[in-house]
Amino acid sequence: MRHRVKGKKLDREKGPRESMLKNLASSIVIYEKVKTTEAKAKAVKPLLEKVITIAIKGGLNGRRELIRLLPQPMAIKKAMDVLSTKYKGRKGGYLRITKLAKRQGDNANIVQIELV
Repeated sequence: MRHRVKGKKLDREKGPRESMLKNLASSIVIYEKVKTTEAKAKAVKPLLEKVITIAIKGGLNGRRELIRLLPQPMAIKKAMDVLSTKYKGRKGGYLRITKLAKRQGDNANIVQIELV
């Protein structure tokens, strides 16, 4: 039973799963919209909400937290400079998940996750 267990395993072990989610979050910050599977989009959404909230708070400690969470320096720079000013007055809900189609090979739901 998985009572009170948050998050999905996405058929990966801990290290590869965390790396995949961090890279996906960096891609969303850089490109502002990405097509992925529904499960991955739902798994990365809390991480991205946290990243944008940290960027809004700013400061040196916030930058160090973003260095820990995002592997790409360009994503950290964009989050601190562009996204923090864009979402300054917003309390949350920075992302939108839009369903697109089903993937032909394995019939997985494909969605587009984008910054609002």
